Amino acid sequence: MSSHVLDHVVRESLNAAPHARFAQRHGQAVRYLPDVAPFAALDNPDDPQAWADAAELVGSEGQVCFPGVEEYPPGWTVLMSLPAIQLTGEAVRPQPDPEAVRLGPGDVEEILDLVARTEPGPFLRRTVELGTYLGLRRDGKLIAMTGERMRPPGWTEISAVCTDPAYRGHGLASRLIRAVTAVVVDRGEAPFLHAVAANTNALRLYESLGFRPRRPVAFTVAKPPQRAEAA
Repeated sequence: MSSHVLDHVVRESLNAAPHARFAQRHGQAVRYLPDVAPFAALDNPDDPQAWADAAELVGSEGQVCFPGVEEYPPGWTVLMSLPAIQLTGEAVRPQPDPEAVRLGPGDVEEILDLVARTEPGPFLRRTVELGTYLGLRRDGKLIAMTGERMRPPGWTEISAVCTDPAYRGHGLASRLIRAVTAVVVDRGEAPFLHAVAANTNALRLYESLGFRPRRPVAFTVAKPPQRAEAA
């Protein structure tokens, strides 16, 4: 089994500060709190007990995303699998943006509205607590956003890169990615991100900023087996 932290971003993030406070654990399985992020991990996907622990953790009525896990034991139902590319950004030029504003819990309704219109990936009511989220406004309206999501030791995932369709083509995403990268680099960490493999426009943007593909990774959403009814 590979030991690089970026091959196990969920597990490594939840095993370390500052994200340990968002962890729910049961045996060999761990997940983010359900209202923070939909991701989970197993200590060893080859161990049937780890899957039994995950089923207990998630519950038969729930569902969860296991990044990088593509094979599931009998009884688990795969609801969706999205091929993506993991990219690292050691070469990205950090640049703070004086127009960018820090977003927090008080901005959640606006954030969720922008996310619903742009679909950058899963974003829940407490996702904004995971790190620094920066936004750009026009006439008081939130029109673009980018922030930090998973944080395995030494790295920070840049996520929620989204721009209102009416304001695309003006370099806002690039500005915010560089601004968030500045926050990451100031902590002595390096940025990485995930992009949908079919999203060639996003991949072209990220590579133009200095990100380089590291590995393919599938984001697979699955639900545990149904519990047997009590007699």
